[in-house]
Amino acid sequence: MPVLRLIVLAKLKMGNKIQIDKTDMLFRKVSLQDDEDAFRILFYDFFAPLCVFAHRYLEEMETCEDIVQETFYRIWKNRKDLDIQISARNFLITSVRNACLDLIRKQEIEKRWIEKRLEEDTEEEYEDLYTTQELESLLNQALDKLPEQVASTFRMNRFSGKTYVEIAEEKQISVKTVEAYMTRALKFLRIELKDYLPILLILYPHWLG
Repeated sequence: MPVLRLIVLAKLKMGNKIQIDKTDMLFRKVSLQDDEDAFRILFYDFFAPLCVFAHRYLEEMETCEDIVQETFYRIWKNRKDLDIQISARNFLITSVRNACLDLIRKQEIEKRWIEKRLEEDTEEEYEDLYTTQELESLLNQALDKLPEQVASTFRMNRFSGKTYVEIAEEKQISVKTVEAYMTRALKFLRIELKDYLPILLILYPHWLG
């Protein structure tokens, strides 16, 4: 195991009571006082170590960073409902580990689905070869069947790479509404484009993933 990873894991697991108390205190400030400074300290103190920890489960460091960022986003979003029965430090580790395992399970399900579908394909089906332009056109045609707000939210996130927070600010709606729009769009598109999902998931995994 690389020395850096050993050092980081040692820091995450260390039993220094003063350090643990400090972390717990910061969590209380975030939860009870909406303290942005305390949240910022938690983020900068633990972001890099948690990314290295996530790398134990996931190969791509960029994915690890996304997982950790999403974990902190959810902590801030749900700060009023935090009910931590363990130390704040262990809560962070557990949250990141669970997020990594959820992603791995999702990837395995998608992989099995694609493999099963490809096994069921006949030789005649392989003759249906679509260009990327045709696939993008099919996706846009499907999006046009959705309400404009839902379709534009999907395009802003998947095509333009904007975050839910950025979309919410631009559209002047809540992040929860953005999440609802994305859930609706993805559910509809996976049904509407079911005959093209294998190739779409391979070529554009970030669109329907």
